Amino acid sequence: MAATPQNTERSTVAGGAKRSRSMPSRVVPPIELPASVDELAHAAAAQLGWNGVVLPETTILGRKVCVVAKLRTDVHAERIAMGAGPVADRATVDTWTWPELAGTAPAPAAEIVGVLAVARHWRTAMASAVPFARYGEAAMVLPSPAVLTEDYVGNCLPRARAYGLAVVTADPNAVVDLDLEGRTERVVLAEDPVSRLINELVYDHLLRTAEVPASLD
Repeated sequence: MAATPQNTERSTVAGGAKRSRSMPSRVVPPIELPASVDELAHAAAAQLGWNGVVLPETTILGRKVCVVAKLRTDVHAERIAMGAGPVADRATVDTWTWPELAGTAPAPAAEIVGVLAVARHWRTAMASAVPFARYGEAAMVLPSPAVLTEDYVGNCLPRARAYGLAVVTADPNAVVDLDLEGRTERVVLAEDPVSRLINELVYDHLLRTAEVPASLD
């Protein structure tokens, strides 16, 4: 049956009223880092007391991190003499932990002091930092507004404590502060193929910076 003009008008008015009541949701601007990743990493390393070269952000094992490391100059000199530079091939590094080849594998030439994950949100930073916390010190660096939430208190802090991660915050003026100390008594895994690969990648990264010599006299 065809709709009467009266019904059509009522339908139109009702529809118009419904449309007029719909309001756009409030857009919350994303939290931004108060300084560059490298600047915050340097400040966080100093806050944590990590002494070493703060390397520029790089991707290791698919995670974006800033590594604080030192070159073991004696091992570096020995590897130069042997012609054994950094090895980034995972299949080759895997063989270094085999019992029959462990005696011939080059020694780790980098001392990794700690690994920093700088991000706008704790979930991103934690996903980047946790794989490295199994082998040593690791920390997250977050903008201070990101830690002033119930989500951070209820979800981030318990996980950070469980993984032994430290948390450093940076205020809008890029002034850093320690929000959570890392847990030093956690169980750290022994050397394995993954840790050897990480060390080789960091060794290579050290040699590519202007702060560390690629050769020794």
